[in-house]
Amino acid sequence: MQHTQAMLSSHPQPAAVDPQALAHCVQACFDCAQACTSCADACLAEENVTQLIRCIRLNLDCADVCDVTGRLTSRQTAVDTVVLRRQLEACVAACQVCGAECELHAQHMEHCRVCADACRNCEEACNALLTTLSA
Repeated sequence: MQHTQAMLSSHPQPAAVDPQALAHCVQACFDCAQACTSCADACLAEENVTQLIRCIRLNLDCADVCDVTGRLTSRQTAVDTVVLRRQLEACVAACQVCGAECELHAQHMEHCRVCADACRNCEEACNALLTTLSA
């Protein structure tokens, strides 16, 4: 988070939202994107890969949504709060669905437990940032 917070606070324009919530959200999004990508890869290495097709798909979808959300929330110039709000809401939805699917496998696969935790953390961070956005 060191570089995330430093970059956000060094921006010449002040953040349109709570700076702490913003930094936490950016970091949580990128962390979740990485966890979901790794989880999909680990699922592909499992013996019962055909039973994990939905999990893999949701991992990859969530990773993409989180990556875009992290990039959008990193941009502070001329923020369109409607677009940002919709992206954060999409990220919350992707994390909820992916996290729930990974929780189904978490008892038997550590990578799914870790991924579910990352999804819950990202979901919480996005919701926290949503509460700081003006309508």
